[in-house]
Amino acid sequence: MDSNYKKKNSEDKETSLVQEWYLVFVLMLAFIVSFVDRQVISLLVQPIKQDLGINDTQVSLLMGLAFAIFYVAMGVPIARLSDYKNRKIIIAVGIFFWSVATALCGFAKNFTHLFLARVGVGVGEATLTPAAYSMIADAFPANKLARAIAVYSMGAFLGAGIAGLFGGWAVKAISTWDTGAWPVVGQLSPWQLTFILVSLPGFALVILIMTTIREPKRTGLRDESKDGAVPMSDVVAFLKLNKKTFGTIFVAYAFGGIAFYGFMSWIPEFIRRTHGWTIGEAGMLFGGVFAFFGSAGVLSGGWVCDHLTEKGHEDAAIKCAALFFSAALPLMVAMPLMPSMELTIPVLALMSFALASQQAMSPVAIQLVTPNEMRAQITAIFFVVATFPAIGFGATSVALLTDYVFQNDAMIRYSLAIVGLVAMSVAAVSLMLGVKVYRESIARSRAWRS
Repeated sequence: MDSNYKKKNSEDKETSLVQEWYLVFVLMLAFIVSFVDRQVISLLVQPIKQDLGINDTQVSLLMGLAFAIFYVAMGVPIARLSDYKNRKIIIAVGIFFWSVATALCGFAKNFTHLFLARVGVGVGEATLTPAAYSMIADAFPANKLARAIAVYSMGAFLGAGIAGLFGGWAVKAISTWDTGAWPVVGQLSPWQLTFILVSLPGFALVILIMTTIREPKRTGLRDESKDGAVPMSDVVAFLKLNKKTFGTIFVAYAFGGIAFYGFMSWIPEFIRRTHGWTIGEAGMLFGGVFAFFGSAGVLSGGWVCDHLTEKGHEDAAIKCAALFFSAALPLMVAMPLMPSMELTIPVLALMSFALASQQAMSPVAIQLVTPNEMRAQITAIFFVVATFPAIGFGATSVALLTDYVFQNDAMIRYSLAIVGLVAMSVAAVSLMLGVKVYRESIARSRAWRS
């Protein structure tokens, strides 16, 4: 590690970063809202299947593929704007549109309508995370970056938790309402009202972002006088130069993400089918466990990574990711196979902690080896190559096993265990192979900036 890197970290240790932490807090709120809007459908599986006459596989397409389509189409173009335009405005516009799309889910009358509305909800991934990572990387020094991104990443677990807790309550409460007929739209089912209800916080968040946070100054630019996106040819050349590093990260998080989103989508329904709980009870249990232990895991992982970075390990992010994936693997296999809820709950808690520990590692690893001018674009490419299959096929991989291999809804526990075993094994091995090449990419990135 060079002396300038150590000196910068040392000088920044005592910086209070109050405004910067407020930025992270607001971005985390945005991530929470994004995840609530995305995940609440996992509590509505049974009523949606009944009302629309569809099976698990079709529901999984609503959970994943529909949500991911917009990102593939628009993720990189929006990220190119994020690399030189005002990122705060891009995020605010995205939140507004995905909130509208979530509300439109509540007016869907058939599978096609709901699928198209879920495509709109995918605006969240396309606008929020690449710009958020770029803003946080500009606001924090290297030795505090993992903790900052970990706090932001808590939004995934708090959002999934709130979707479970609030969504579980909403499903129970709204089911007792006399919904009646509404003007213009007519009769709305409880699951439709749930979508409309969870869309509302997003509109308030747009106002908060536009009035209270500021755009961080971009740092580490090679040419500060240049106004515009780096040519795509430069981005492609940088990826080729670091193809082994990005290849290992992309493969690991594609397969790890398949397991992650598969479990996130189906755990409440698994508890209902396997252990006989109501979906409201299952949602509130899952939400509480995931919010508490997931958040603790994210913060712990970020602290460990920053601690190793301060000790001189520039490759801490990739090392920690490999360790945390390896720890989560056996727990993801064991959790759905537990014979009772008394055993399922503690294993679910441990699994949530271990799985969450790696959440901040991929963005930290990518930000530290990527020049500022390319951060949002490289992040968007990461989401297209790695997160699209994770979001698009995580829920579907479980559903396909349940519908077409076991051909029995009650066998969902075995579908979860198989997906966890295969996908997490590939992820852990890929990251282990990436440690050496990651160190080489750090050196190349430093040379590129020079």
